[in-house]
Amino acid sequence: MEYGFLLRVVLAGVCGALIGYERKNRMKEAGIRTHFVVASGAALMMLISKYGFGDMTGQSGIALDPSRIAAQVVSGVGFLGAGMIFMQRQTVKGLTTAAGVWLTAGIGMAIGADLYILGIGTTVVILLAQKLLHSKKNWLSAPKTEQLTIRLNNEPDVITHILDFLKEKQITILQFHTEKLREPSELILDITIKLPVQFEIEKILLLIQDVPSVTVVEVQQ
Repeated sequence: MEYGFLLRVVLAGVCGALIGYERKNRMKEAGIRTHFVVASGAALMMLISKYGFGDMTGQSGIALDPSRIAAQVVSGVGFLGAGMIFMQRQTVKGLTTAAGVWLTAGIGMAIGADLYILGIGTTVVILLAQKLLHSKKNWLSAPKTEQLTIRLNNEPDVITHILDFLKEKQITILQFHTEKLREPSELILDITIKLPVQFEIEKILLLIQDVPSVTVVEVQQ
């Protein structure tokens, strides 16, 4: 009987690994190993919740609730996913990955609970959804946030000229900071911008470099 349980754990791990493979190909924080372990662990906990206390049934004064461990798995994986969410360039990153890890635990629990069609079917649905939602469609695209470092010749109104130039290109300025270098003839401008949908960062770099007062443009990683 336990060999069948072990098969469920392996099958849940395979489903999790498939989702992790898709995440890894998109260079996300949680990849194959993370999703494999989460799905396998969730299946194991579900099996323990359902079958791990059979020797205690029927004893006087003992009441078992098979859903208790499953409920704790849902909460525990939520904390794991929260560690993958962070701020970068004024934008929240990792939300989809965190949600994916949480859902992967659900897939593992479904397979652990002997709901094979539900677990495998959900895996297929998620993989198809990720493929569709990452396709290059305008209605799915979101503005991109980038941080630039620009070196400028210290000329009158040069900062105003750069900011006006960006606004003309419909580029939103989120924040900027400027300081003088040791050479009084140069300024450095750190600026965070939001690009319009379908506006590539390479294009704006070329446009900024054409401004006469600009000497160097860098994209901060």
